[in-house]
Amino acid sequence: MHHTPFLLLDIDGVLIPFPGPDGATPATHPRHTVSTDDVDKPFDVWLNPDHGKLITDAIDTGLIRPVWCTSWRNDARRIIAPLVGVPDFEHIELPNLPIKTSHPDGYLWKRNHVADWLATAPAVWIDDDFTHLDHQWAADRTAFGNPTLLIEPDPHVGLLPEHIASALAWAADHVTVKEAA
Repeated sequence: MHHTPFLLLDIDGVLIPFPGPDGATPATHPRHTVSTDDVDKPFDVWLNPDHGKLITDAIDTGLIRPVWCTSWRNDARRIIAPLVGVPDFEHIELPNLPIKTSHPDGYLWKRNHVADWLATAPAVWIDDDFTHLDHQWAADRTAFGNPTLLIEPDPHVGLLPEHIASALAWAADHVTVKEAA
């Protein structure tokens, strides 16, 4: 059976880079002021307009099925997708947890929710905040026949074309292997 891998996309540290120690953001990322339901006042985000074409072209290959995997939840679809210029696609409804660290149990807080959501589906997950335990989880998942690739951009730089190229190359290899089996 042919399963197109999911491409799980984070936003903060991936599409929106974190400012450097000097407060600088990449010149490639114009500033936008946005409002969300979770935050009282409008705030600034920095988005690279080239990401829209990069992600849309990746979707158009048919090799991956994009899904937002972010604490932005539905705001990813409502706010970020139109600003970046990507088509609307689904999001994983992550809980709004009162956590003080992104690794309360030594691994990325989203992981258990992602594992439940994916079930046995193959996936490429792009996030800036994995730990060694997340990489072990991906290796274990792959060993059990549920291929999983983690891609971790530098949170001060964000998503680069080579990250998407790696995801597509992996997906192409994965789809070919599945079809040959």
